[in-house]
Amino acid sequence: MFITDIRKEFYEVVANQRVALLVASDIDALCACKILQALFHCDQVQYTLVPVTGWQDLGTAFLEHKEQFQHFVLINCGANVDLLEMLQPDDDSIFFICDTHRPVDVVNVYNDTQIKLLIKQDDDLGVPSYDDIFRDEDDEEGGDSGNESDGGSEPSGKRRRFDEGAVERRIERQRAKREWEARRREILFDYEQYEYHGTSAAMMFFELAWVLTKDTKDMLWWAIIGLTDQWVHDKITHMKYVTDIATMQRHVSRHNHRNEDEENSLSIDCMRISFEYDLRLTLYQHWSLYESICNSCYTSCNFKLWTLNGQKKLQEFLADMGLPLKQVRQKFNSMDMSIKENLRDVIEESSNKYGMKDIRIQTFGVHFGFKNRFLASDMVHATAALLESTEKDESNSDNFIKALDSLSRSNLDRLHSGIDLAKKKLIAIQQTVASCICTNLILSQGPFLYCYLMEGTPDVKLFSKPMALTLLSKYLLKAFVHSTRNKRCKLLPLIMAAPKDVEKGTVIVVGIPPESETSDKKNFFGRAFEKAAESTSSRTLHDNFDTSIIELKTEDRSKFLDALITLLS
Repeated sequence: MFITDIRKEFYEVVANQRVALLVASDIDALCACKILQALFHCDQVQYTLVPVTGWQDLGTAFLEHKEQFQHFVLINCGANVDLLEMLQPDDDSIFFICDTHRPVDVVNVYNDTQIKLLIKQDDDLGVPSYDDIFRDEDDEEGGDSGNESDGGSEPSGKRRRFDEGAVERRIERQRAKREWEARRREILFDYEQYEYHGTSAAMMFFELAWVLTKDTKDMLWWAIIGLTDQWVHDKITHMKYVTDIATMQRHVSRHNHRNEDEENSLSIDCMRISFEYDLRLTLYQHWSLYESICNSCYTSCNFKLWTLNGQKKLQEFLADMGLPLKQVRQKFNSMDMSIKENLRDVIEESSNKYGMKDIRIQTFGVHFGFKNRFLASDMVHATAALLESTEKDESNSDNFIKALDSLSRSNLDRLHSGIDLAKKKLIAIQQTVASCICTNLILSQGPFLYCYLMEGTPDVKLFSKPMALTLLSKYLLKAFVHSTRNKRCKLLPLIMAAPKDVEKGTVIVVGIPPESETSDKKNFFGRAFEKAAESTSSRTLHDNFDTSIIELKTEDRSKFLDALITLLS
């Protein structure tokens, strides 16, 4: 059931209870969790935080906590499956689900007692109507049950005619039921066919804080990071991003206006959020400009930096801007002030000549005190790198806590270590993309493109994680579209596989939709993967909250792919 008044139907209900927070492993969920934690601290609500990486984790977490808790808050998980069917909870357990995954399962939508959805109704949800999906059994059975029983004393001829009428009615009813079921299957297929994402969970909880008049600048910043995560990982359309940025901008100007009169606007530990029309160069303020241009998806693909011509073009581009190489190759912080002052305009002017018309993007920046400045996308990359760190063999929950810590402004050291990890990850992605394209690892399989990272590829361990592999896939597809001359291939989706666990002999497989500026970001691979695994009885594990990411036994890979080709042709 959708909740209409988030304050009354959600917050006031859980405010006097002990709550279990089950939080998925993505940046938007972490930010939503930080906002909710801050609200719970304000009102001294007792809660237990449990990070969950997939459906199995969610099931285990529920079993461990169902005795102590009645109220569960699920962040970025749980909306797109029949949750009651999966968890089999007692009748007094109540689930509040704030999840960006679409489509929302119809049983969750129409359950009024145990499932409460904290989901924006104005997202084009397209939920089928109740009567198209559910029928009451009584309607079907009732109608002719009384006829046969009271016919005992009637003469037999009359009774037979009467029965013929009843039989016809029953046949008619069965035919109508079959038609209804066929129509239901069709409606559900259309509704569940594509997977996509709705409004950021962090934005939903920020709106709750705003309604409660407890919103702080920190909460606002977390909501902005949650939205930026959806943009960085390419989950929402450009139109949706721009609309949500405008909403956030109104909150930012409201907060900045509120603080103008206060004394602390210049104190050393103050926090200032500003709307920026900034460059699409990843982490450039914490790197050298040259390295950022080389390792940003946007510039790297436009210049085709994996070719010699691309490298030449980059040198020409730097010369066109009139920036000395010495300046471009040193850390951004150490560049001459005179160059830094109008750097964005200079880069934009030269980019236009090289066909990169939209090198600037609407976003937000933050200043902590005087010297720490971060863009929202810097935070997303740093937190994601910490969340999926493969440096030391730490557990998922250790990484989760570190990533959560890096979002607090009291933990800048943790954030800086995340930025260093993010640089390594971006360099690894850039090198992998270059080697895949130069060695023609991307094969056209008919209805889709396919790329497999072999065991022993550099940094292959990094790409056993879902977010890193998805980012690599998006980057690789963009680069391939820029480099191929085959027009048909430019319109194809990509399936990418990488070794997940060598000992168990499993690979992780990700499917992403075709690359285009006007793409609606809807992904059909979730259903296709299920069907292909079913028809070939491949040993797969559909454990990720995104249905387009699965695990597969290495030896089942070829039959699984053949089934997909047949299915999608």
